Amino acid sequence: MAIYHFSVKIISRNDGRSAVAAAAYRAATALHDLKIGRTHNFSNKTGVVHSEILAPSGSPARWADRETLWNEVEKRERRDDAQLSREVEFALPRELDQAQGVALARAFVQREFVDLGMVADLNVHWDFDELGQAKPHVHVMLSLRQAEPEGFGLKVREWNARGLLEIWRESWANHVNERLAELDIDVRVDHRSLEAQGLGLVPQNKIGPVDARTYAAGETPFKAEEHRKIARCNGERLIAEPDLALEAITQQQSTFTERDLQRLAHRQSDDRTQFEEVVRAVNASPNLIALGKDGAGRERYTSRAMVEVERRLEQDAAGLAGLKHYRVSPAASLKARQSAEVTMSQTQEAAFAHVLGPEALALVVGYAGSGKSTMLGAARLAWTEQGYRVRGAALSGMSAEGLQSGSGIASRTIASLEHAWAQGRERLVSGDVLVIDEAGLIGSRQMQRVMAEASKAGAKVVLVGDAEQLQAIEAGAAFRALTERHGSVEITQIQRQREVWQQEATKALATGRTVQALEAYEAAGMVRGHATREAAGRALVEGWAKERLEPSAPSQIMLAHTRADVAWLNGLAREALIKAAALGVGQSVVTDRGLRTFAEGDRVMFLRNERSLGVKNGSLATLVSIAGDRAVVHLDKGNRRLEVDLKVYNHLDHGYAVTLHKSQGMTVDRAHLLATDGLDRHAAYVGLSRHRQAVTMHYGADDFRNRNELVRTLGRDRSKDTTLDYAAAFAERRWLPAEPIRIPKEIARATVQAARSTFAGFKPKPPAQVAESEVSSLDRAMIAYARAHADVRRMGQASLPHQAAALERTYGAVAALDPAQALDLRTALEERPSLAARAVEAGD
Repeated sequence: MAIYHFSVKIISRNDGRSAVAAAAYRAATALHDLKIGRTHNFSNKTGVVHSEILAPSGSPARWADRETLWNEVEKRERRDDAQLSREVEFALPRELDQAQGVALARAFVQREFVDLGMVADLNVHWDFDELGQAKPHVHVMLSLRQAEPEGFGLKVREWNARGLLEIWRESWANHVNERLAELDIDVRVDHRSLEAQGLGLVPQNKIGPVDARTYAAGETPFKAEEHRKIARCNGERLIAEPDLALEAITQQQSTFTERDLQRLAHRQSDDRTQFEEVVRAVNASPNLIALGKDGAGRERYTSRAMVEVERRLEQDAAGLAGLKHYRVSPAASLKARQSAEVTMSQTQEAAFAHVLGPEALALVVGYAGSGKSTMLGAARLAWTEQGYRVRGAALSGMSAEGLQSGSGIASRTIASLEHAWAQGRERLVSGDVLVIDEAGLIGSRQMQRVMAEASKAGAKVVLVGDAEQLQAIEAGAAFRALTERHGSVEITQIQRQREVWQQEATKALATGRTVQALEAYEAAGMVRGHATREAAGRALVEGWAKERLEPSAPSQIMLAHTRADVAWLNGLAREALIKAAALGVGQSVVTDRGLRTFAEGDRVMFLRNERSLGVKNGSLATLVSIAGDRAVVHLDKGNRRLEVDLKVYNHLDHGYAVTLHKSQGMTVDRAHLLATDGLDRHAAYVGLSRHRQAVTMHYGADDFRNRNELVRTLGRDRSKDTTLDYAAAFAERRWLPAEPIRIPKEIARATVQAARSTFAGFKPKPPAQVAESEVSSLDRAMIAYARAHADVRRMGQASLPHQAAALERTYGAVAALDPAQALDLRTALEERPSLAARAVEAGD
């Protein structure tokens, strides 16, 4: 997790501060203050790598001069206690280079502040601490008055709205994370407090330069000593409780590398010595597990807790797969097919037969637009005819709504189901069939909880998804892992696209053949390159605007990878509509994402589920009217009008463009995709398969220098993994005589070696040794259990009472020493009985 800092303060004359002095300091320049007849000279200050005035379109050209701008602000404010400027200060990820950091900050400031009418004085500082580590951060001084062609107008009260700071904080975190993902940098920031994240660490403040700062310049000194105190406190906490580090790393990934561990240790420690101690403590944790190498040859690790989650997931799934009492009679199946009045493809027929099988676990991989809901609708009728109760669920409200509207299965979000279960309500029972759509988006922990509930009740679970589409946000790739272990039926005949060649292109995307799909769309003139991303975006919107005027009025959507690009495309779309006089008079609304202008005719998107309104996160609508705090919209789904009280519900944004994550499951006549360097083959698959008639993809040469780079980026495989992917190597390594279970030593050597490149010159102490007697005792107990297991296995169902007793006794001995190890061992021996013989040989 990268360092997060974002703060806002007011520069006020009442505090004895000067806007001109503050601007001079932040830009490291000399500015003459006309009000007091004095020059503020900070030109000797170092570390400022970028300074720029950003002003709204139509602002006076004279404001490009910093001295003119802030003297005009001082002159405009006459009160002795006047508020002069709002300063926003935020940290940049040190993983970025200077050009990337400046671009990141500039795009955010333009979107969140300048586009709303503020003048922004942007200064990027790139300082270094005593260890030579970069501490990049940004200072933005903002005008408090609306920019107008002749000068400053009135102060805008909405810019002081309660809650706007939290909106900006979250927006910055999202902006940073989207760019880090685009650059394939494996760190993230979180605007929430560590307490809110569920981690027992104290959030750190950002350290910046502390010298040469003056009170008159409006600078609040960074609390360097407090920062170091917090870092040392967190380091001590990690040394005392190293499992906190494992918990933090595995929040969004099941496995990790030694480099991931080093990053965390470095950020949560005060100095090199403490870094060494944190690394050693985590290395020595019995809950740190070495899994083996991934496909790129990197050693991967995990926590024992994650291993247990994913082993329990597999155990519950295996138990359901072995439960075979969900039979559907041929008569019920035939009646359902007749009642559904649909013609199914060959692969739909196969999936239909598969889900109606007797097993309590069924998995279906459905390519994008292959008609999964049609098949499930027929299956619902068959299950109901047989007397089973059918329920549906999905990760998002929109996916649940799509499942319900497409199949007739009453559906809700998994989160709401889990909440009800926690309250003892709506629990699954034997005879229930739970259908889960978009299963590829569900992380391992949540999938395990669902499987545990179904296993306990003896209910049937039907998972439907596509692991090639967007990956789970949380740790793990549960759906893919389960399909690999228990098999699945695939629905591969595409129905969404009307042209046969486009159907074949979607099949290519679904099977990882991105190049083949791109070649097909290129040949049809649907892949268009431009000099820059900006040119690509403008061409995309121009095409969208042209098609919306067609007599047939095809349904359309614009797609982009990041929220920033979506906001930009939405802005361009509104500019085009305003130019065409297609929108009414605009009204500013404080939404949960900041200030937005809405007008009659605007497309809007709802961003939070709200049962009382009947809307989901992702619901699209057209704005019919807006006046004060009341907005009337016409929802796309359900063909109904809805009145929204904006004081109560303000989770709205423009809906001309959406992120690829929001679009998964969506179907439109025509799609327009902005391809940028953050895409991979999973996102490309989603973006190029939303349409019925056509999709046009635009890209800029500043993102992709040539076609090869475009193809390589859009073909990247960034599938998530699970600990189950390494299960065989993990189990085998436990029984090889040359490799007894001393996992912490392995990761200690790897971590210390990698740390030398980061902290050149310091020599870590040897890692703590695991007591030989403890290892031997555990080894002996495990070998004894393996021998008992082998004896029982040889006898089969005719095992003798003393053998069963020995098996129970030896298992208890292992569990007494290490309960989690006992569970892992039993699972390994049940899955691969041959390991027992190898264990006995190792012991002999």
